[in-house]
Amino acid sequence: MYILGISAYFHDSAACLLKNDHIVAAAQEERFTRKKNDESFPLNAIKYCLVEAGISLNQVDHIVFYEKPFLKFERLLETYLAFAPSGFISFMKAMPVWLKDKLFLKKNITQQLKSIDENWDTKKASLLFTTHHQSHAASAFYPSPFNEAVILTADGVGEWTTTSVAIGTGNKIEQVKEICFPHSIGLLYSAFTYYLGFKVNCDEYKVMGLAPYGNPIYVDLIFEHLVDLKADGSFRLNLRYFNYCTGLTMTSSRFDKLFGYPARKPAEAISQFHMDIASSIQVAAERIMLDLTSALYKEFQLDDLCMAGGVTLNCVINGKIIQQSGFKRLWVQPAAGDAGGALGAAYAVYYEYLGNEREDVEGADKMQNALLGPSFNADEVRTRFIANNIRFEELETKDLHEKVAAYINEGKVVGYFKGRSEFGPRALGARSILADPRRMDMQSVLNQKIKFRESFRPFAPAVLQEYAPAYFDFEGSSPYMLMVTSVKPELRIASSPAGELLKGFDLLKVKRSDLPAVTHVDYTARIQTLNRESHPDFYDLITAFYNLTGCPCLVNTSFNRMDEPIVNSPQDAIDCFLNTGIDVLVIENFMVVK
Repeated sequence: MYILGISAYFHDSAACLLKNDHIVAAAQEERFTRKKNDESFPLNAIKYCLVEAGISLNQVDHIVFYEKPFLKFERLLETYLAFAPSGFISFMKAMPVWLKDKLFLKKNITQQLKSIDENWDTKKASLLFTTHHQSHAASAFYPSPFNEAVILTADGVGEWTTTSVAIGTGNKIEQVKEICFPHSIGLLYSAFTYYLGFKVNCDEYKVMGLAPYGNPIYVDLIFEHLVDLKADGSFRLNLRYFNYCTGLTMTSSRFDKLFGYPARKPAEAISQFHMDIASSIQVAAERIMLDLTSALYKEFQLDDLCMAGGVTLNCVINGKIIQQSGFKRLWVQPAAGDAGGALGAAYAVYYEYLGNEREDVEGADKMQNALLGPSFNADEVRTRFIANNIRFEELETKDLHEKVAAYINEGKVVGYFKGRSEFGPRALGARSILADPRRMDMQSVLNQKIKFRESFRPFAPAVLQEYAPAYFDFEGSSPYMLMVTSVKPELRIASSPAGELLKGFDLLKVKRSDLPAVTHVDYTARIQTLNRESHPDFYDLITAFYNLTGCPCLVNTSFNRMDEPIVNSPQDAIDCFLNTGIDVLVIENFMVVK
């Protein structure tokens, strides 16, 4: 049985194909169109899934969309009516799009799928719809390694729900409580993202990365004026300070007056004030999520927690939850945003709609290390190099790993493209840029010459799992780079008296540990742990670096430039290599050195 899940028309559209409960393929549309967070119907992603499975659209038993458009339209209309006459301009902008494309979605989806395969039999097609948070919850629980768990979904908003709690047991998910629009931790964080001059639904992770440079001096102001937080983690927002219900901005003039400054313009320099604002909203979000998860642990007395939704991509919060909430194990869907909704919708159909039994899964998840996207064979890669007039070397895998390790040890930056691409926002060693974490200058080199992005952005370490406890305050595994933890105290380098006086981006001048390129200014790191069973190629590459240097860790960042999707094809990788300061390009077993 094949089930095709689809998410589209808001941001980060994607497709996923299940064969029974096995994930055959999953990919985001942005990887094919090269448009960051592409919201368009995922034609290319669907075509890829069908090709990967070797089937036609007529062989798909059920097609499912990840939310219910009529419920979403109901929320929009009721919100505009509640705030009328305010919001008329926003209403006039939104309605034509809804009436043309989004409201009559069944017809639109049918037309789009027909364009993929003109022989598709629409009369026999089974087209289904889940709710937004049902999709998120299913994506969090059904692929997880848990037989029973609390499920927390937190994002901006689906149809009505913004935060939901469910209990997953076997093949069933029971929704038990929810918080509805307009009260949303996701929209709260996005409002501050907007206020700081970053892109909403895109740059929230920049706020998280900026936060350690500031001081959380506005936390009390946030809870006094913006958020009414209860002991159980439930909350309400003071809507007088926000404009997202009916306006064209996230915050209101009252919000600006509260903090004393207007919203930062995108090109404006980042000041200490902006750093303090980022720090304050990060701490406030941590408090909300910690209060919520701690209360859930006390209420349900289950050891395992699953999470999905855009908020759960905040890996600093995730690290605090596993350390402080009481839950013993935490599993976050690696494609936690709307892309993962396609996966969850397909799983919801398989287990909840069709009633299939779920096998005992204790110990391993079903995500295949999130390596669910396209791969390319040697002939395809060789052809691309020849077409670009690029001289290359073809190596055996062991020799390739040793050469790459040697180049990284020399300070070179490597673009690494191997096997199937990752599903979700993190590069996990298949479409990665790799570098030496021991070099003090590597963070600035990567940010300025490779990624062309803000200097404050930190980089993540990929570390062999068996050595992770020697370097980081972390037990267990973090294969999807969704946990932040602290660097071990014995590896830290104490600041000099002069260093203690530094503030803001001047903190980047201080060497903070034996792994300076992956140690953030607050001595934390967003770690990815590797074991050979789940990711053998990347594990063996890091092992080669360890055998050469004694360091079981590499800098791992996504193979792309700022505001571009992660590379998807050999040509994408070649273009990025030629137009950045990357020194070495590896595609499969082919190597090119500048």
